[in-house]
Amino acid sequence: MPSGLRHTGTLYVVATPLGNLDDITLRAIKTLQNSEAIACEDTRRSSILLRHLDISGKQLISYHDFNEPAAISRITRLLDDGVDVSLITDAGTPAISDPGFLMVRTLREKGFTVLPIPGPSALTAALSVCPLPVNSFLFAGFLPHKKGRKTRLEQLASLGATFVLYESPYRIKKLLGELALQLPGAQIFIAREMTKIHEEYLSGSVETIIEKLPEEKIRGEFVVVVHPAGSPGPGKNALPNKYEEHGDHH
Repeated sequence: MPSGLRHTGTLYVVATPLGNLDDITLRAIKTLQNSEAIACEDTRRSSILLRHLDISGKQLISYHDFNEPAAISRITRLLDDGVDVSLITDAGTPAISDPGFLMVRTLREKGFTVLPIPGPSALTAALSVCPLPVNSFLFAGFLPHKKGRKTRLEQLASLGATFVLYESPYRIKKLLGELALQLPGAQIFIAREMTKIHEEYLSGSVETIIEKLPEEKIRGEFVVVVHPAGSPGPGKNALPNKYEEHGDHH
């Protein structure tokens, strides 16, 4: 290697299964095999996947919302030393309403190579079987848990466009009640526990879905597609021009 040049590692952003451990690409497996270190949202859950893939001997780095600065510093040092690092989350694609954005931005600003290893995504998996028009949509991720939740939902409702939310089992009933107030007559599609034993898909009016849900606590993460009443049908652009950039790229 010529004097003054150095080899730095690459950060690979690797999509992993939503539930069924066989839902992983060949390239993702090879990338995890070839990476000396793997940054995981939860090292215990990631270890289950790695054992399933017969991958061992890797340096596992805990990386989540509460330790980002320290973890990024550690990963920066590894990349500086020429070590390739894979970033994975508990399920799906990192940085899509999951940890990863700050790491990607920081490392790109520092000049490191960051490459995607595409694969499973709860968003695209749900949309692929959604009976509502999704040729154009807005992905809004999780609503604020408390402060700002009503305001954000009002903003989304005012667009008159199909939008997609993520929601936890602890707040799904609250969300449906809010949608019934803000968007009476809206059609929604819910995907729960995708690719797992108890996967479930429901569609209909908000009021109909509320009636279908059991009284007891519901398990699993939710993808909620909301199609407001009166929105354009298939083949028409449901979003104003200034929102088109949020369409089918997620």
